[in-house]
Amino acid sequence: MCLSIPMRVIHVEGCWGDVEAAGVRRRVGLDYVPEARPGDYVLVHAGVALQVVDVQEALETLRLLEEAAAAAAVASSPAGGGGPEPGCPEGSPAP
Repeated sequence: MCLSIPMRVIHVEGCWGDVEAAGVRRRVGLDYVPEARPGDYVLVHAGVALQVVDVQEALETLRLLEEAAAAAAVASSPAGGGGPEPGCPEGSPAP
């Protein structure tokens, strides 16, 4: 399964752009989205911006990704029920 992340375009220089999401900045190829401008949101996968997306759609997707990350963190914490199954050696990953 592949996942693309919506990221905001910060700077464009030819066919390259600097993008940011959740405090993470990356330089990505803009060959597929030559229309991208600073302030736009683009879907990024493997260092390449694949398409320009609507701001509201991008913000909603980022919100859902943050929600999923928070849920995963709770599930993997000892209080959240994560950790080794009963009878498994200490340090064994949860299924």
